[in-house]
Amino acid sequence: MVLRPFGRTGLMISPFTLGSMEFGSKVDEAEAFRLLDRAFEVGVNAIDTANVYASGRSEETVRRLIRGRRDSIILATKFSVPTDSHDPNSGGTSRRTVIAACEASLRRLQTEYLDVYYIHRPSTQTAIDETLRALDDLVHAGKIRYVGSSGAAGWQLVEMLWCAHDLGLNRPVVEQTAYHLLDRRAERDLVPAALTHDTALAVWSPLAGGLLTGKYLDDRLGSGGRLSPADEWGAKHFTPQADAAVAALADCAMETGVRLTALSLAWTLQRPGIATIVLGPRTVDQLNDQLAALDVTIDGELAKRIDEIVPPGGVTVPYYLDDSFADFRPQPYRW
Repeated sequence: MVLRPFGRTGLMISPFTLGSMEFGSKVDEAEAFRLLDRAFEVGVNAIDTANVYASGRSEETVRRLIRGRRDSIILATKFSVPTDSHDPNSGGTSRRTVIAACEASLRRLQTEYLDVYYIHRPSTQTAIDETLRALDDLVHAGKIRYVGSSGAAGWQLVEMLWCAHDLGLNRPVVEQTAYHLLDRRAERDLVPAALTHDTALAVWSPLAGGLLTGKYLDDRLGSGGRLSPADEWGAKHFTPQADAAVAALADCAMETGVRLTALSLAWTLQRPGIATIVLGPRTVDQLNDQLAALDVTIDGELAKRIDEIVPPGGVTVPYYLDDSFADFRPQPYRW
């Protein structure tokens, strides 16, 4: 596994990061250990978690997984999504939340520092300089190494970079975004902004919740999968447009002699500016299917055919349909 530059930091990161969103919930600890061992075996050197995953149990599981090998791991976690529905200050991007959430994550992970600390969702409820000053203090205190953002629009990334430059603060070095064959909106302005300012791009949801594995083509009820057409998450995935796109992409994969999972991940891996993709396997078999992407090359002819199926900058399956994260969407400042 050939490591990649992590933006302008000088840090080298594996093209795949082991995601742990379901550790402590749908993935038990024994399987989590098997996943980490397999990931390490092939050269993965990064783990991604968040304080909100499994109500903190993901971080606690990761703590046990990395015991004895912390120094060789790029460890990332996140804050800002509320962790307590009864406490409005359990989430957000205020100084209070930034520092309290970091201290709590350090305790759960039992580590002295975080390699990357992500703003999990941007919020214009709080002035960006308030958030960046708090994160900068954590860098100077040695509690985090690098600042990152997740789910930011292109203008929000540029605003953060401008604010950090203007105030002499540590700037975000990475943006973690949803980016896959069925949602290419990042290409409109986020990717150009990141490339212009030498900001690394990490990718989450690279398989559209499992849709780009092809497993739902013959199983529309989604048995055993994450999605169901009966719920609001499945409703956006199970559409005629999505069915047609996935079927056409599956044909491309079959003609190329690979699985759709590998083709989908390989396409994202080979896009400009991508430093790493966060994988979310539940089993070692799933991880092995995903690792096959490292051996797939998207040549010019195949890339052109893919663009015809899912046009650049377009979207077939948007990530959000409801208002679950309305508080974290752009809103006017309240003066």
